[in-house]
Amino acid sequence: MSMNELRAIATFAKAVELGSLRKAASVQGMSPQAASQALAQLEQHLGVRLLHRTTRNIALTDEGRQFLETAQPALAALERALQRARSAKDESGGPIHIVGPRSTFLPVLWPLVDEFCRQYPGVQPDVQLEDRIGNWVQDRVDVGFRIGTQPEEGVIARRLFPLQLIICASPDYLARHGAPNSLEDLSAHRCSVFRHPGTGRLLPWKVKVDGENVQRDVPPVISTNDAEFEVELVMSGQVIGQLAGISAAAHIRSGRLVPLLTPHVADSSSVFVYYGSRNAQPARVRAFIDLALERLLDTTEYVLSDQELKAAEASGRKALRKG
Repeated sequence: MSMNELRAIATFAKAVELGSLRKAASVQGMSPQAASQALAQLEQHLGVRLLHRTTRNIALTDEGRQFLETAQPALAALERALQRARSAKDESGGPIHIVGPRSTFLPVLWPLVDEFCRQYPGVQPDVQLEDRIGNWVQDRVDVGFRIGTQPEEGVIARRLFPLQLIICASPDYLARHGAPNSLEDLSAHRCSVFRHPGTGRLLPWKVKVDGENVQRDVPPVISTNDAEFEVELVMSGQVIGQLAGISAAAHIRSGRLVPLLTPHVADSSSVFVYYGSRNAQPARVRAFIDLALERLLDTTEYVLSDQELKAAEASGRKALRKG
C-alpha cells in the first residue's frame, strides 16, 4: 500500500467521523480539492462508490460502510503505532548501538559509556569493537567512531581530535639499553611492531620527516595484534614501541613512559564520531552524541602538545644521564 492510498483511506474515515470532507481536509492538513481528489482516486482504485456527497452533506454507501468497518481497526492500530514511535523518539531509555575500532580505543570509549550509563540508567548499550570498516546502515549503527577513515556517504562525521603516534620506552628500558638519538639508531634497539588484526601484516611505523609523514619498517623483536598487549610490553621495559597518544599520553604525563625522537611524532590521522541525521534520532542517541562531543571534541586528554613532548623527552634523557 502506498502512502497516497493510506492517506486517502485516513481522509475517508475522518470525513465520515466529522461529517464533512472539508473538515477532514483541514484536520489532515490538505486542501478540500486535494481531499476530494484523494477520495475519488480511492473509489476508482476500489471500483466502488464509498460516499454519497453534495456540497453540504456526505453519507456512506453500503460499500462505504462495509469498507469503513473493515478499515477502522487497522487505522486505529496504525495510529497507536505512530504515537508509540513518536513517544519513543523522546525516551531516554532503550537500546543504543555503538561501534568503534578495537585497537587502542578502549581508553576513550569506556569512560564515555560509563558516564552515559550513570546519567541514563535506562539505556541498553550494545557496544561492538572491531577494526573492520562495516556498513553503517546494514549494521544498524546509532553512533560510531573511526580512526583515520571517514565513513560512507550520507553519514555525518565530526573530527574529534588528532591521533598521535609516539615512539616510547619505559625508564627501565632506557636505563638498560640507552636511548636512540635518531631514527637510524632504532635498528640497534629492541622494538615492537603492531600486526594488523585483519590482514596479519606487520605495520611499518609512521614518522614525521621534514614535515612529511612517512612509513618506516622497523625490525621487530616482538610483534602483536593487540594494542593493549603492546602497551604492556613497552611499560615492562622489554621494548621500544610506537604507541597511539590515546594509550600513551597518561603514562607519559605520569613519567611511566618517556617519549623519544619527538620531532618525528606523526599526527596525520584523526578520530571521528559519525551518526545519522540528529533530527531523526531518539533522545538517547542525541544525548550520547552530545556527550561524546562535549568530552572529546578538541580534547587534550589524549593529545600531547609539542612543548609537553619535548619536556618529557628532555626529562627522561636527563634522568638517564644522571643514572
